[in-house]
Amino acid sequence: MKTALKIATILTWFNLLFWSGFLLLLALSAVASQQMPLLIGVVLLSCIPLNCYAAVLLQRSIRRPGSKLSSQTPTGIRFVGFVAMFFAIMFVVNGLTFAGKATEAVKMFKDGIAQLKDADPRYLQFATPSVFRNIGYIIAFLGICVGINVMLNFRLLRWYFLVNRSDVRPNDDVRPGDEP
Repeated sequence: MKTALKIATILTWFNLLFWSGFLLLLALSAVASQQMPLLIGVVLLSCIPLNCYAAVLLQRSIRRPGSKLSSQTPTGIRFVGFVAMFFAIMFVVNGLTFAGKATEAVKMFKDGIAQLKDADPRYLQFATPSVFRNIGYIIAFLGICVGINVMLNFRLLRWYFLVNRSDVRPNDDVRPGDEP
């Protein structure tokens, strides 16, 4: 279980930092360009860093047996984990499809750029099948990282419940340092 905990810790921190930064940039760009519908995607994708935060709390409770989980953490890991798993599967499937159909994607991109009046032709130099294929593989890799992390978090949560025989702190409104 130590190996699973180490892998989960690495993936949790990678996903937490990457997706938090990505979603922050996406939210800022949505507000700056006044594209408010993009914020819906930010809210939906925020399940990934939320799951990672709950996983950090779970991993802390596993490493320090004296600190127990709050009542919301297992629910957060389960519910938000299922939504994050949905996005992970979507990323893997879409990334592999994008990588497999890179030539068609390049053609569609070039057609879209040609229809724009003020398009910069320098964008076309990067529109090659190999670049689009690599983008698809990166998307699939990110989906695999999220999926493995969610599965490991489910497994660690189950292991935590089996070892501790109790799932949460009895008095949730009492802070850990204030317990009698």
